[in-house]
Amino acid sequence: QVQLVESGGGLVQAGGSLRLSCAASGRTFSSYDMGWFRQAPGKEREFVAAIIWLGGIRYYADSVKGRFTISRDNAKNTVYLQMDSLKPEDTAVYYCAAGKFYRDDPVHGMDHWGKGTLVTVSS
Repeated sequence: QVQLVESGGGLVQAGGSLRLSCAASGRTFSSYDMGWFRQAPGKEREFVAAIIWLGGIRYYADSVKGRFTISRDNAKNTVYLQMDSLKPEDTAVYYCAAGKFYRDDPVHGMDHWGKGTLVTVSS
């Protein structure tokens, strides 16, 4: 079992940066693919970024490619999302998730979810 707790959300102006952290409990953290997802008001949860446990391959949604960077520190049981050049359309609740990443269906492959952290980008 893995429990996930996100932190680092907040209010930032367009063009600014934030770094989200996701602290995981459980000794099997390093064997999970880890992902970040987001959900804006009135919209479905969408994939943002993922990092594969074996090899560290990274995947990004087209909307954040070149602006966001996902990383993980297995020794600290933590995954990060560095968000740069933020836009108002990035405003959402950001969720950390652990499980198996499937490129065709990123959301449903994840087994464990955090409660989310709110990111608000003002124009």
